This record gives sequence, C-alpha cells and structure tokens, in this order.
Amino acid sequence: MTRSIRHHRGLFLSDLHLGTLGSRSDLILSFLQHNRAETYFLVGDILDLWQPLLPHWTEDAQRVLDHLRDRQQAGAVIHYLRGNHDPDPTLAPEPKCLDVAAVDELIYHAGDQRRYLVLHGDIADARVVRSHVMTRLGSRIDHILRRLDRGLSVLRRGSSAEARSTIEALLAGVNSLLYRGRKHERRLVDLARQKGVHGVICGHFHIAGLHDDHGLTYANCGDWLDSMTALAEDHDGTLRLLSWRPVAAAIHAGMASAEPEGAT
Repeated sequence: MTRSIRHHRGLFLSDLHLGTLGSRSDLILSFLQHNRAETYFLVGDILDLWQPLLPHWTEDAQRVLDHLRDRQQAGAVIHYLRGNHDPDPTLAPEPKCLDVAAVDELIYHAGDQRRYLVLHGDIADARVVRSHVMTRLGSRIDHILRRLDRGLSVLRRGSSAEARSTIEALLAGVNSLLYRGRKHERRLVDLARQKGVHGVICGHFHIAGLHDDHGLTYANCGDWLDSMTALAEDHDGTLRLLSWRPVAAAIHAGMASAEPEGAT
C-alpha cells in the first residue's frame, strides 16, 4: 500500500541509536520516507558507534543516513544536537559521516514566532548518571539484555508483533522509574525560562511528551527503541507528536515499512 507523503515545517527526532542492537532503523526509515520537512533536528544520540566490540550496523541504518543526505542535497536544513552517546558526526567513519556540525543547544524560532530551546536533555541528569563510565556501562547492559531477548524470541513465536517482550518491558519500566518524579522536565523548563523562551524541545529520556504542565511548553521527541515517536511542527507553528508503531503484518512479512498509529 502506497501512502502519501506528509510535509512539515520541522521534524525533531532523537535517540535513533543507529549502530545498536535495539535501534528500529527500519521504522525510522519508513517514517522519514513518509514524512518530509524543510528542517530536520537530530536531537542527540543519533549515531551510537562508540562500542567497536559490539557493532550492529544494518543496511536500514545506512539507508537512514543516505536519506538524510539526500534531503540535505535537495535543500533541507539539518541541525545536529550532540547527545551523550554521540560522536562528532563529522568525525564518524565513512560512510556514516554526516556533513553537519554538532552543537550542544540552539534556539529555534517556530512558525508562530514562538521560540524553543532545543537540546538533548542529558544536562538534567544527576552528575553521576551523566558520567562517561555510567553511559558506557548502561549501553553494555542494554546490549546484553537485548541480545538475550533476541535469543529468547524463538519462544515467543505466534505472539503479537506489537507485544513487548519481558526484557523490553523491563528496560522501559526501569527507565520510567528513573524519571517518575518528572524532575528532569522541571529542570529543563527552568532552563528554558532562564533563557527567556517559550519552551524546551529535547530527547534523551526515552519518554515522549508534549504539555505545558510546568508553565512553559515541554516537548520530548521520544525514541526509536521503544516509543517510536517524533515531534513535528506544522507550518503554522503547531507542535504534534507522531507515533510510528509497526503493523503486525509488516513485521511478519519482514517489510521495512509500517503504517502510522496516528498523531497525538
């Protein structure tokens, strides 16, 4: 089934973690093929290439980068926000190198003249969590658990393609527990308030969100290991979260495409 392409003023995607076992590069590629933007914001943890002993670079991961390069050559603007797992994108090995300089943060002027602080978001974590050692340790644990999950997947044959495995649910549950108090949201909104803008757009926490609960707009793009979401800006400045969950038939058929679950 061929779907029409949606056109956006801006697309914000974070935590693709291309190069890791859990990354759903097939869904990322499908989403990008069906959603185009004038400006793309890669909000950190895009290339997760630091672990040379645990490589997992797929054809779809390469096609994601190739698609972004094609869009850039066609005139689209790409901004790259540095994440805690990211190398400098210009220093990544060929052909994984993106021709865009990484920055820690930027102020974005939306179509409705509202201004947003855009950054990865790891600055809101406790210092010990942000340490190089903890980042690497967390990645290794995640890789080992997802490798185990793949080994056990044969036991789950016949279950729904949308259903989470026990290990996937465990990883998502631990992450939600770490951030259940939403202190990270308040810290980032406070940072936006200090900069005199209307809100903050981030990634990092793997918890998609879009609300004004703390007085300013808090928008989290989500991730492409669990939530499969991105933030889109319409031409009038409206922000929306788009979900791109897999369809069971596409997964069972081994297709590299999926239907959108809808917008929230």
